[in-house]
Amino acid sequence: MHAGSGWIKASIEILEKIERTQSDAIERASQVCAEAIAAGGLVHLFGTGHSRIPVEEMFPRYGSYPGFHPIVELSMTFHTQVVGANGQRQAMFIERMPGLAEVILANFQFAPKDALIVFSAGGLGAVVVEMARGARRRGLRVIAVTSVAQSEAGEVEPEVGARLLDEADIVIDLCTPAADALWRLEGLAETPVGPGSTIAAVAVADAIKVRTAELLVAAGKMTPVITSAAEVGRRRSDELFEAAYREYARRAARTLAT
Repeated sequence: MHAGSGWIKASIEILEKIERTQSDAIERASQVCAEAIAAGGLVHLFGTGHSRIPVEEMFPRYGSYPGFHPIVELSMTFHTQVVGANGQRQAMFIERMPGLAEVILANFQFAPKDALIVFSAGGLGAVVVEMARGARRRGLRVIAVTSVAQSEAGEVEPEVGARLLDEADIVIDLCTPAADALWRLEGLAETPVGPGSTIAAVAVADAIKVRTAELLVAAGKMTPVITSAAEVGRRRSDELFEAAYREYARRAARTLAT
């Protein structure tokens, strides 16, 4: 078996472990999301670094719907420059900056039924930990999607004082190893390659999205679903896009702090 096939097999094993061990947590998270959206509220989404990817997967995407509110800071999620201006060194420095989460949270008004999902494989950076802490202090229910093994392998920063998983009401384990990368090559034993947290986090995001939709449909509270023209035709697809955007704008408008 070559390394590419090995990585796919390892990824499937991660997904199977999530299904086997995290289904209860995903169900509880979906119940929280459905309650928030059905009440006219929002499920806010936050992640730094590559954890912006599951945030974007939740909304807006084909097969997604209003009720989820992505909050992503460009300074911590713009990686394609790598070095120089807006480079990776700066992004990694910023996401460890205590106090920044409160500055971000101050931009928003939160409703009593709102919730927050924080995605972070490591779950140790000051911004993600303090984002969860600040949201709970504001009365939001917080869901952490993190790698327990990776988080516990790292040291808590003294000025932060906790891991993301310590600041959440519900923890969903990505089930990825401490190194994140899943495959060790002969002759490269020290440095495994092929991270697993992205595929795991996106799978968790979509599992929550699908189950939440099921609960909303049952309650008669489902919002419009962004749907491809390949499925429903161009005219209907455009109608669904506009309906989804209008509903998103209606809910998001009340979040901006004045």
